[in-house]
Amino acid sequence: MKQTFKNFHSLALAAAVTVGVLGLASTADARSRLTGEEELAKALAGREAGKPVDCIYLPTITSSHIIDRTAIVYESGRTLYVNRPRNGADQLNDSDIMVLNLHSSQLCSIDIVHLHDQTSHFTTGFVNLGEFVPYTKPKKVS
Repeated sequence: MKQTFKNFHSLALAAAVTVGVLGLASTADARSRLTGEEELAKALAGREAGKPVDCIYLPTITSSHIIDRTAIVYESGRTLYVNRPRNGADQLNDSDIMVLNLHSSQLCSIDIVHLHDQTSHFTTGFVNLGEFVPYTKPKKVS
């Protein structure tokens, strides 16, 4: 009986430690998670905004990513184009896939981006794009 209690006590202690460690990890993760605005500010640090444009040329875009509930960022060389959707920004989720129905090689402020879940591929929403604001790093003065 003593041995059984000892094994039970060890298991209970191990479970408590595991729960405690998992709890600390999720608390730390929650604290380190940036808001969408904070994440966007971090991505744009050291860059200057240019004049907004209505369209971007897709063949020059090397990557894009969603910033939760805030914006879509498109990278083209040294320039980041930030699009804050006119409608639907609250549906932006960085784990979604963006699906476009294009009729040209440009993505414009009148276009709609459909959002799909990565796993199920079901539509999770859509956004109406706004203007694209280019952000570039200032040239260094020699």
